[in-house]
Amino acid sequence: MWQQIIVGLIVAAALVHASTKYLPAGWRRRIVYGLARCGLNEDKLARFFKVQDSCGSGCGSCGSCGSGGSGGSKDAAAPPSPPVSRRVIKLHVQR
Repeated sequence: MWQQIIVGLIVAAALVHASTKYLPAGWRRRIVYGLARCGLNEDKLARFFKVQDSCGSGCGSCGSCGSGGSGGSKDAAAPPSPPVSRRVIKLHVQR
């Protein structure tokens, strides 16, 4: 009896972990909105499922929200940011 309960808890925890990491973002947003309608805290759920907005939180990293963060104003004393390395996937279409 106890073994089945423990295995059920382990499977449930694995399902939650997989859903927070491997589900598409649209599905995770639907899960967050569905659970928020049931009365749970939407901000905490969004952080847990990693679907919170990348901007608008007032962090000041992008400077578009105008919250007075360090990202919006370029100071002379601020060190330059390192260049972003982007990988390009080349597609070869065969016809």
